[in-house]
Amino acid sequence: MIYVMSDIHGMADRYQEMLELIDFNEQDTLYVLGDIIDRGNGSIKVLQDMMRRPNVHGIFGNHEWMCVECMKWLSEEISEASISRIDEEQLMKLSDWINNGAYPTIRELLALSLEERMAIMDYLLDFSAYEEITVNGKYYLLVHAGLGNFQKDKPLFHYDVNDLIWERPDWEIPYFDEDDRFVIVGHTPTLGISGKAEIFHHN
Repeated sequence: MIYVMSDIHGMADRYQEMLELIDFNEQDTLYVLGDIIDRGNGSIKVLQDMMRRPNVHGIFGNHEWMCVECMKWLSEEISEASISRIDEEQLMKLSDWINNGAYPTIRELLALSLEERMAIMDYLLDFSAYEEITVNGKYYLLVHAGLGNFQKDKPLFHYDVNDLIWERPDWEIPYFDEDDRFVIVGHTPTLGISGKAEIFHHN
């Protein structure tokens, strides 16, 4: 089975409950469409579980992007030199991340050893911007938020990171005209779109 999950936001218990609900095993594949971290208190626990599973693949969400932009310089040893290198743009990015629920993740990361922290950062940097899969003859594009500044003939590699991790789709306009091509996104709660949560799986 192929499964898609998104926006776990540090809820490690709910993540484990979902794996049990779908009876996830080594023959299955799981794509996680970003926003694994922040807000909840189990972000690192979820990431470490994902790291142990070769059949789980992470895709960048806006929260992972904010994290990797900030954690490199946050992890430096504090000194006069390191403080002097902090600029206004870095502080703005950190402010944006904190305002989006970063504090529990920062607390968890700083509790790790430097080696463990760097392993997490390396893992996040290996996330893809999107994934393309074909299941039972149907094409699926997996991406965190959508395709911002969408144009039908625009190649995927021409979309920048903000188009993929921040911009929400217009739910009334399909990306593709073909009946066998679909875009699967996270970012926007399904409760706000259809009034119900959804589980996607395919043989």
